[in-house]
Amino acid sequence: MKIYVASSWRNTIQPKIVALLRDQDYEVYDFKNPKPGNTGFHWSEIDPNWKQWTPDQFKMNLKHEIALNSFYSDMRALEDCNVCVLVLPCGRSAHLEAGWAIGAGKPTIIFLQDNIEPELMYLMAMFICTDTQDLLSKLAELKNDIRRCRVCGCTDDNACLGGCYWVEEDLCSKCVSVSERDDD
Repeated sequence: MKIYVASSWRNTIQPKIVALLRDQDYEVYDFKNPKPGNTGFHWSEIDPNWKQWTPDQFKMNLKHEIALNSFYSDMRALEDCNVCVLVLPCGRSAHLEAGWAIGAGKPTIIFLQDNIEPELMYLMAMFICTDTQDLLSKLAELKNDIRRCRVCGCTDDNACLGGCYWVEEDLCSKCVSVSERDDD
């Protein structure tokens, strides 16, 4: 199961959550280390004085090649994930990522611990977890809920060669004709 961990650069729990999930054999996207040798995106890569930007400079630099490459890397991982885990505390980007995941129909879990300000809209998330055991338990539930084709056994994580899509909850596009023959 592919998990997108949305959080903050300043969150000290985030690396521990990433390591915990990887130890459980989940495929985890870590924005701090998206690929081997890639230490994630920093505005300072574009301009060391990024904190002094005007709104127009910020708008212009959103289109910078470095920013766009990092954005697309994160978005591909978000689109590809089965579950999004929002690790609090975090800021605007992580909340936008979790909101996008919820809007895309992806199960989203909010992981929170001490000193969190209550937020009504967290009700949009499928689960709110307050400790790692609860988080692992909810992820195990979701892992068991991953769709599997009744004919070939493909899943969201392991599609048919050449790709497929779901025609029914338990039937992929590659197996429709096989299923129709079986029904005759």
